[in-house]
Amino acid sequence: MDKKLTNIQERKLREAQARREHIIDVVKDLIKKGGARAVSIRKVAEAAGFSTTVVYALFRDKATLIAQAMDKDLLELVRAMRTACANSIDPWERISLVGRAYIEYGFQHPDEYSLIFMELRPHAEIDAALVEHGNIEQDPYAYALHLFGELAQAGQVRQDEPALHTMTQIFWQSLHGLVSLRIVMDAGDPWTPHPEMNAHIDDLLAVVTAGIRLRFAPAS
Repeated sequence: MDKKLTNIQERKLREAQARREHIIDVVKDLIKKGGARAVSIRKVAEAAGFSTTVVYALFRDKATLIAQAMDKDLLELVRAMRTACANSIDPWERISLVGRAYIEYGFQHPDEYSLIFMELRPHAEIDAALVEHGNIEQDPYAYALHLFGELAQAGQVRQDEPALHTMTQIFWQSLHGLVSLRIVMDAGDPWTPHPEMNAHIDDLLAVVTAGIRLRFAPAS
């Protein structure tokens, strides 16, 4: 009897997960077509073929729907960042390798990148996402902050927490600027020239890391 009950429970869990994944796909499609403003519980339920009751049973609100639609892509991004520097032990080189991996992810996955970092959306509570906030294996910002912490431990930059967050955000903002501008103003846009990308990425990373090294040098 207990085994039969367990099998039923497992089947229900699989069915719920399948519904969740289908709903997430629907949310992404709605955002791609009309932005986050196009997402509502009612529209998602209609497009997914479920009642609003089913959607609310799996997601507490619209913000949670959108937050969880980003989970898989965030995990793929942080995986790309971690893989890029896995074989390097030099802390500055690791920063540059991660920066290039971030940029390349954005270029290779413009729709996913735009959903995560360029779409105006309602703010969800931290626990609404399945990605664990602050986990360096899941959270791209936490991983970048961790790398700057490595620089601090090596005596290369200041160790105070505000400085570490500032360095991380300056680094991130420079990468995002390049990716977002290239997504919006692609090679077909006649208004601005497009330098050869590999060299341009190298120049960006060299300038940003050199500036961080100077600005946040530890006190002598």
